Amino acid sequence: QSHLVESGGGLVQPGGSLRLSCATSAFALNYYAIGWFRQAPGKEREGVSSINRDGDSTNYADSVKGRFTISRDSAKNTVSLQMNSLKPEDTAVYYCAATPLFEGSWPLAQSEYTYWGQGTQVTVSS
Repeated sequence: QSHLVESGGGLVQPGGSLRLSCATSAFALNYYAIGWFRQAPGKEREGVSSINRDGDSTNYADSVKGRFTISRDSAKNTVSLQMNSLKPEDTAVYYCAATPLFEGSWPLAQSEYTYWGQGTQVTVSS
């Protein structure tokens, strides 16, 4: 059972932008650190970004640093991943996940994350 729901994926041209959102009606995301992961065809799932419970500490994979921004909206009970300057190598299924830890490990450790979404497809292609 997926407690989290991702949205905002789609097809975009190289250089374009997308904003992914992670939401749930099951619990308050403020009590969880959140991680974004992605899995490209034929590759293992990798950590992309994370944010701690307070929202004042974030981490990014080197491959997305400077292009992606993770943020919280407590009023909407969502965590977003703003993705700019997208590249074909960003093509993957993107997953959000929640851990009750104040701040997850970096690099992201999938084993720390209790709740997962079903993923949203991001395709970057001309």
